[in-house]
Amino acid sequence: MTRLSVDERRRALVDAAIRVMARDGIAKATTRAIATEADMQLGFFHYCFSSKEELLAVVVETITERNVAAAMAAVIPGRPVGEMLRDGLRAYWRGVEDDPATHQLTYELTQYALRRPGLDAVARRQYAAYLQATTRFLEAVAAAAGVTWTVPVPALARHAAVVLDGATLSWLVDRDTAATLAVLDQAAAAIAAGTRPG
Repeated sequence: MTRLSVDERRRALVDAAIRVMARDGIAKATTRAIATEADMQLGFFHYCFSSKEELLAVVVETITERNVAAAMAAVIPGRPVGEMLRDGLRAYWRGVEDDPATHQLTYELTQYALRRPGLDAVARRQYAAYLQATTRFLEAVAAAAGVTWTVPVPALARHAAVVLDGATLSWLVDRDTAATLAVLDQAAAAIAAGTRPG
């Protein structure tokens, strides 16, 4: 078997954790189940992560980074703000439709963390990561389009993150893609209206 670095093992364990939790739920995602899914001995889990809580925080960061990477692909200098916003939100959306189980996992993770003493920091970190990712996206869009936002970026980022969060959860319940895309397109248009030349 090929020797893996600690970073490679951590990535493999995070990917395995996401698969196990998305498939079986967080309660069944024991360290043993995750190590087995990653085809590693249990000892490697404890070598790479100090606790399951640390792993959960990295899982949140990994899922968030994948989501923002998809949206960032729409950020191209010279494109109109509204198009970049719409295409970025729709790129995120394709990820939801392609892998709903992982997005359902994010809501389960929030509730899991909030219901366990000492884990509420994981939920706070999760939503802070959402705001940071949304802020990066909005700042990149503004820079690419040569505009500035007329609303403070922290408020705008929270607005956009809340819309995405609510739209995702609603779709996980009703699977109404047309209605969800209409909401996202409306949000993109409303956000785009809050710009002025840079």
